[in-house]
Amino acid sequence: MRRRLSNSILHLIAGTERSMQRFMEYDAMMKQLRPSESCSPSWMMPPTRRYNKFVSSSVVDDAIRQAIHAHLDNAPLRLVDTFTGHLCDRQSQIDTFMKSTEYKEILSSSMTHTSLQTENIKRAVAKYFSWVMLSHRWQSKEPRLHDIQDKDVYSLDPVGTIVKLQKFCEITRDTGYRWAWSDTCCIDQSNNVELQESVNSMFVWYHHSALTIIYLSDVPPSSKSGSLASSTWNTRGWTVQEFLAPRVVLFYQANWTLYLDDRSPNHKKSIAITQELEGSTGINSRALVAFRPGMRDAREKLQWASSRITTLQEDIAYSLFGIFGVHLPVIYGEKKQNALGRLLQEIIAHSGDITALDWVGKSSTFNSCLPADITVYKAPPCMLPPLPEDEIQTSVSSLRNGVAMESASKLYTLLDNLNAPRFANSRLQLPCIAFVVTEVRRRRKQDRESYLTYDVKADGLQDLLLTTEDKLIQFSPARPTPQTFLLIRPWNRHDLGLPDFADDAQSVVESVPDSPLDDSDSLDGYPGDDGPIDMESHSRELGLLVRLGQPFGALLLAQQRGWEYKRIASDHNIIAQVKDVASVDDMVDIRTLEIL
Repeated sequence: MRRRLSNSILHLIAGTERSMQRFMEYDAMMKQLRPSESCSPSWMMPPTRRYNKFVSSSVVDDAIRQAIHAHLDNAPLRLVDTFTGHLCDRQSQIDTFMKSTEYKEILSSSMTHTSLQTENIKRAVAKYFSWVMLSHRWQSKEPRLHDIQDKDVYSLDPVGTIVKLQKFCEITRDTGYRWAWSDTCCIDQSNNVELQESVNSMFVWYHHSALTIIYLSDVPPSSKSGSLASSTWNTRGWTVQEFLAPRVVLFYQANWTLYLDDRSPNHKKSIAITQELEGSTGINSRALVAFRPGMRDAREKLQWASSRITTLQEDIAYSLFGIFGVHLPVIYGEKKQNALGRLLQEIIAHSGDITALDWVGKSSTFNSCLPADITVYKAPPCMLPPLPEDEIQTSVSSLRNGVAMESASKLYTLLDNLNAPRFANSRLQLPCIAFVVTEVRRRRKQDRESYLTYDVKADGLQDLLLTTEDKLIQFSPARPTPQTFLLIRPWNRHDLGLPDFADDAQSVVESVPDSPLDDSDSLDGYPGDDGPIDMESHSRELGLLVRLGQPFGALLLAQQRGWEYKRIASDHNIIAQVKDVASVDDMVDIRTLEIL
């Protein structure tokens, strides 16, 4: 019995060995048919391996490389390796990583899973390649690219601004980050293509940095609150975006100790520092903490930069590219009027925001509707106080019997159908309400020799005064001039009284009824009936007349030979007002003028 049982066991073992041998032969054959096992469909795999297969090294490596390239898309072109002190381009950074223990750890840990751990890979890659940016006031003899290329930063002679670079790299390393960037030595200033990319990408680099260190070389140790506000750093043009763009910043004093001894991980969350910056820059605290680039509120952003200084005059415009979210050619040598003109042209052309036309001073050679210098935006905008809503409704009620609704409706429709302003090739197509100037007389007594004051009359407007450096042609109905002069009201769609959906997208959702048709719906309010919609539209049209009857900031234009116009600059805002709100016909000269 025992012998029989023993023979059965031996036979079973022999059968199992033969089966395993056949399985191994089959597996070897299948490997020859499909060299890359990772590409095999699951039905071709043996059941035991189909359900227990781990991610292959080639798949993990490919995912790591994709994560690296995606991360470095928003990174500077060159960074200093704070562990070795050497300047590295992107490929050098990648090569360093592929030889690191971090790479091996990501690879090995990812291969222990049956599915690709993409998010873990992205986090590990982001941690390794995180970089720190430096914001500072340039000093004389800053180290350039050729000064540190193929050299160890820490081995350089520690004199002058080299010490600043070394301390920055040391603090970056000690904070736990490997890569550091300084604008002095990480950009090839002689390479125009690289310079273009760097200027247009700098806001993005600061925004995606793990940390931005702001070095205040003129703030001594143990300084009190207020030293940051008076620092030279706070007067420079480029430093506006260098503070607004990053999510995390730390301020360091001249001896590389933290400003106000504030040891919190992010000085943007320091109430004392934020209040100090808000008071000294005029930038509201919300923007200081969580700024979003874009063209909205253009004039306010121009005001932020209006008192800033740059070494190169064109940089006052270039330093704003990231703040407005624009990408434009960098043309050093074009002069500031052209650089600022191209920026303002881009803002108006893409956003339709004409608040940049609100200035007094000298006209730009780029276009007469634009200022010659950004400093004109220091002055507050020409913000005339709007009528309270109850006064508007009172005025609307008084106009119901005094204005032909057909005329009011026609005016509203004309203005509602006006195109947005266009701006290209230094030519501005500006929609406006025009008032023809009928008389210009110079006053004999002048308060200042450099400026001239004129009494001006225009059809449909109350008489007004104009002060300008330009010597205007004097004329009257008795002594007409062949040149046409206009006072215009640049058209602003806000005067239509329509809601601004960009301010609150939720209002659209909240206003949608629960059902397309319910018991409260009525067909009586359709246009053409004397229902609620008609009354609402009539009120809106009369409300427009009331708003148009209020004082407004006007522009004075002079016609040129080719039927285009040029703006005549003034040293004061030109405040105009219609004679009679009920005289709708005086406000229907609606045009789109081409201004040089």
